[in-house]
Amino acid sequence: MPDPTLLALGSALCYGFVDFAGGLLARRADFAAVAFAGQAGGFVIMLGAVLLLTPADPSTPDLVWGAASGFGTAVGMVFLYRGLIGGAMSIVVPISAVGSVTLPVLVGVTLLGERPSVPGFAGIGLAVLALGAVSRSGAGDAESTKPAVRDALIASAGFAVQYLALAQAAPEAGLWPVVASRLAATSAILPIVARRGNGVRLPWRFAVGSVANGCFAALSLVLYLLATRQGLTTIAVVLASFYPVVPVVLGIVALRERPGPVRSAGLVLAAGAVVLLGYG
Repeated sequence: MPDPTLLALGSALCYGFVDFAGGLLARRADFAAVAFAGQAGGFVIMLGAVLLLTPADPSTPDLVWGAASGFGTAVGMVFLYRGLIGGAMSIVVPISAVGSVTLPVLVGVTLLGERPSVPGFAGIGLAVLALGAVSRSGAGDAESTKPAVRDALIASAGFAVQYLALAQAAPEAGLWPVVASRLAATSAILPIVARRGNGVRLPWRFAVGSVANGCFAALSLVLYLLATRQGLTTIAVVLASFYPVVPVVLGIVALRERPGPVRSAGLVLAAGAVVLLGYG
């Protein structure tokens, strides 16, 4: 089995690509339709994979944990994008990124009894600083601060549940918890699509891209789940949460964006955090 650090970083890489591609798709098509197609695609591909490849026999609690993870995904996505639609990116993105790390760490240390090493704790602290810096954008509207903070905190709680709940499933469940997660996320997003009525349209090329993106999101959760089974959940969550770094790097390379001094410092801090967490 690969090293848990590499598995968690692979999860971050996949989800970072999903974040980047999803942002591009959402600019050209309805967000709710993009999100629904992605989650549904992830569910179908995961269901096919587990039926063909894994002989696991999941218990009801394992599936419930998976479903709770998917519900957390849906909550995180809805409130993150609600905050972004409100124009408060500089508030919502950093708070949700940092909160989605700190909440699982607090739960892991206080309730799950996990004790990372000294380098691990140092890496966690460095990771929080790195995510805050990398996720930072321009100044937001002061009038939108309170609702933006609320949306960001709810989004971070949703993403924290996504990671923590999935990690509670037993290894004997195989990948079935990820299937339950994608089904729950799809079911939670469906009412949002339905409420938008007949105005929701997703052209074929965007539908294909959304489904492919959803498959990468499912792969991200698979890699994260495997990482939690090989090492500490606390460390796996922090490493998997480095996904905001990927869109920044892709923006620099593919879109010729300039990261600025704060984001550049965040990238350096992220590299240092990965090294420390590797010893955690």
